Amino acid sequence: MRVYVLLFNPGTENEGIYTLKMQEDDRNVVLMFESEEDATRYGLLLEAQDFLSPSVEPIESEEVEEFCEEAEYECVLVPEGTLAIPPETNLDDVEWDPEKGPEPPPDDFSTSELDAIRRRLEGLL
Repeated sequence: MRVYVLLFNPGTENEGIYTLKMQEDDRNVVLMFESEEDATRYGLLLEAQDFLSPSVEPIESEEVEEFCEEAEYECVLVPEGTLAIPPETNLDDVEWDPEKGPEPPPDDFSTSELDAIRRRLEGLL
């Protein structure tokens, strides 16, 4: 099945796939979008949060699943028409170092900061 993923620096030595770091159990999750439009919308929301601009790339779901198994990541299929919204915080260090790994983002935002972020995202819709 063809799905869409978000890649950074595609075709380069520093190519990376977008993952979510689940705070509750420290696992990495790769999102596989059924719809290119939904993946593009998610990428635009990331950009609105001052994150890097991802490239939406088609790929076979089996390839993603194989990659996730090797990397000990999980993958989640995002059904077409689902309004997926990125987390409110992103990692600051996006350079991949297999020996080190990035630092986790802070998870302590004030209510006013969260409200401001929500308003900005709602303005995009």
